[in-house]
Amino acid sequence: MNREARLGEYAHEMRRNPTEPEKRLWRNLSNSQLGYKFRRQSVVGPYIADFLCPAKALIVEVDGDTHDVDTDRYRDRTLHELGYHVMHFTNEDVMWNMEGVLTALQLKLTALVDRWPHPNPVQRLFALSGGQGCRCTPEGEGL
Repeated sequence: MNREARLGEYAHEMRRNPTEPEKRLWRNLSNSQLGYKFRRQSVVGPYIADFLCPAKALIVEVDGDTHDVDTDRYRDRTLHELGYHVMHFTNEDVMWNMEGVLTALQLKLTALVDRWPHPNPVQRLFALSGGQGCRCTPEGEGL
């Protein structure tokens, strides 16, 4: 079995057995509750991200007691070189300050540019108009 297949299998196992903080955060990220789709335990390059927002290239990590700061720094630098932004939250943040975590995530999502245009033309026009809608003339002018 090659490395990618092993990573995918490991990610699948991690999705089936999330930690309690990961479960709680997922309840708030699933179903595009922050306005963007997130994936759990996604393979990104040589790593598995706890949560990934593909549209914004944002990786969210929930760090437990076993996280090594030096290893995380190297991993984050590698992911940044691949074009991703990484945010870390501790288990305690997620368990006891979910509102703060979600606020920080919403601010970051708003600040990041989309990686690609919205596939839905109506959503794309809405996004291009800064969320204000569009005053188009019958001829389609006015963007």
